[in-house]
Amino acid sequence: MEIKKAIPIGIEFYKEIIDNDYYYVDKTLLIRDLLIRKSKVTLFTRPRRFGKTLAQSMLRTFFEEEVAADGTVKDNSGYFAGKKIMEAGEEYTRHMGKYPVIFLSMKSAKQPDFKMAYESLIDEIVKEYERHSYLLEGDVLTQAQKKRYNAVLDYSAGQAVYAKSLLFLSGCLEKYHHSNTVILIDEYDVPLENAYFRGFYDEMVGFIRSLFESALKTNDSLQFAVVTGCLRISRESIFTGLNNLKVSSILEDHCAQYFGFVQEEVDKLLSFYGIEQHRDEVKEWYDGYLFGDTEVYNPWSIINYVDDIIFEDTKFPKPYWSNTSSNSIVQEMVKRADENARQEIEFLLSGGAIEKQVHEDITYGDILLSEDNLWNFLLFTGYLKAVEKNFRSDAIFINMKIPNTEIQYIYNNTIQEWFRQKVSTMDFSSLYNAILSCDTKTVGGLLKQQLQESISYMDSAENFYHGFLLGLLGGLRGYKKKSNLESGDGRYDIILMPHDEQRPAVILELKRARTYTEMEKLCKEALQQIDQKHYDAALIEEGYPLILKYGICFCKKSCMVKLAGDSKGLQS
Repeated sequence: MEIKKAIPIGIEFYKEIIDNDYYYVDKTLLIRDLLIRKSKVTLFTRPRRFGKTLAQSMLRTFFEEEVAADGTVKDNSGYFAGKKIMEAGEEYTRHMGKYPVIFLSMKSAKQPDFKMAYESLIDEIVKEYERHSYLLEGDVLTQAQKKRYNAVLDYSAGQAVYAKSLLFLSGCLEKYHHSNTVILIDEYDVPLENAYFRGFYDEMVGFIRSLFESALKTNDSLQFAVVTGCLRISRESIFTGLNNLKVSSILEDHCAQYFGFVQEEVDKLLSFYGIEQHRDEVKEWYDGYLFGDTEVYNPWSIINYVDDIIFEDTKFPKPYWSNTSSNSIVQEMVKRADENARQEIEFLLSGGAIEKQVHEDITYGDILLSEDNLWNFLLFTGYLKAVEKNFRSDAIFINMKIPNTEIQYIYNNTIQEWFRQKVSTMDFSSLYNAILSCDTKTVGGLLKQQLQESISYMDSAENFYHGFLLGLLGGLRGYKKKSNLESGDGRYDIILMPHDEQRPAVILELKRARTYTEMEKLCKEALQQIDQKHYDAALIEEGYPLILKYGICFCKKSCMVKLAGDSKGLQS
C-alpha cells in the first residue's frame, strides 16, 4: 500500500517532522497568538500527549537565532514555508530567528529519590549549556563568567548556582546576541508529580521554585517565557510572586485549538488517507474534550489509530492513551471512594455528569486531602471533561463527565483491577459453602452485600455481573471454573467442576433485569434455559452424580437466586 506521508508517532520535534515529511497538523498560528497577547510568562496546562512538547519545539524553531557549532547562524525559515504563520503578516514573521532560546524539558525527572531526580534535571540544564557553548568562544563573556559557565558544564557547580542557571544563561545569551532571551520550559510538573508520589516533594518544590523565580521573575534578560504542564501548581508552591504569569488552562478559550485536533483537522487527516468512513468511530472513541468552548480530539490516539488502520494492523479502535501515562490517580480515586463517591463514579460511567467546585490553584500535596481535589485532578489531566460552568459567590462549579469511549475503557479496566485486588484479600468461604449446600438465602445476601460495596461499570450488560461473580468465585479451591463454553445446545455462563467427583458440580446461569418485578420470571427462565439447552451434558458425560443448577438474576444492586428443584429463592 502506497502511503502519501508517514504518521509522526512519538516524534515530538518540529524539525524532525518537517525534515522527514511526516504528516503535520499546522499549529503555527500559536506563534501569532502569543505575540498578540504579549504575556511575559504563559503557562499552558493540558493533559499528557496533547502536543505540548511539539508546540514548544515549533516555538523554538521559529524564534531562535540558532548558532551552529562553527559559529554561523542557521536559517530556519524553510521550516515554515507554506505554513499558516507565513500568511499572518510581517508584524509576526519579523520575529523569526530574532532571539536566543533556552529550551528545558523536565519530563525525564522520574527517578525514585531526590538526588537522582535532581541530577536528571541538572543533566537537562547541562545539555542547554552545551548547546550554547559557542558563548565560550572569543571575549564576549568575562573570565569569571566563563569559569561559572564551565562549572555548570562539568557538574562542579553547587545547587545554588544550578538554581540560578537559567537566569545566568539568559544573561550570557543576551550579551552575545544583543537580544533578550526566550525561555521555553516543557512538562514542568513531571518532577513535582513524581516527587510527590515518591516522597520527596518538598525538596523538589524548593529547587524548582528557585529555578523559576530567578529565571521568570527577576530576569531583565527575559523576552518572554512559555511553560507547559498538566496541572496548574499554586503560585505559593512554585510561581512565588510571579505577577506576570498568564495561565491558559483547559477551562479557557485562549489558544484552545493549538493543543489537540479540532474537527476540521481530523476530517482533513482522515480524508488525506482515504479513511473518511471511520469518522463516527473516531469521534466516539477519541473526541469529547472541551478546552474552553472548543471541542478537541486526543491527538495521540488519533495518529495511532490512523496509522494502525492504514497499515491494517487493526480493524478496531484501541485505548492508545491508556498506555502512555500512569493511571494511578484513577486508581487512587477508585480505592478511596466511599459510598457517595462510588455512586458518583457509577453515574459517570452511565453517561451522567457530576458537579464539583473547581480548584485551579492546588499543590500535589493537596490532591489526596479531599475527594473534590481528586475530581479536579481527573478533570485537568484529561480523565474527565468540563461540560458546563456555573459561577456562584466567587466560586466556579463545573459539570464534569467522561469524555469518550477510550477514557471509559480506562475506568472500566481500573475498576476491574481494583475489584480483583480487593477480592483476593477477602474470605468468601461462606459464599462457597452456601452455594454447595443449596442455601439460596445466604448466597443472595452475600452477593447483594458485595454489589453494594462495588462499583458497577456496566450495569447495562450481563457481562458486568458475569465478571463480578467470576471474581468472587476465584478463591474456590478444589474446583475448575469454566465460563462461556459450549455444552449441549448452547453456551453456559459459569460451570464449577470439582476435582473430587463426589462433590457437587454447579451450573450458574445469569440474567439481568431492568426492573425488580422481572427478577423472579428471569430466574425461572435461566433455570429453564439450563435444561432446554442441556448445559449439564458435559457434566453428565464426565460422570458427576450431583449437579446443582442455579438461576441468578441481577437488577442494579440487588439479586435473586433460585435453585432447580427448589420452590424457594431469595431476592436481596
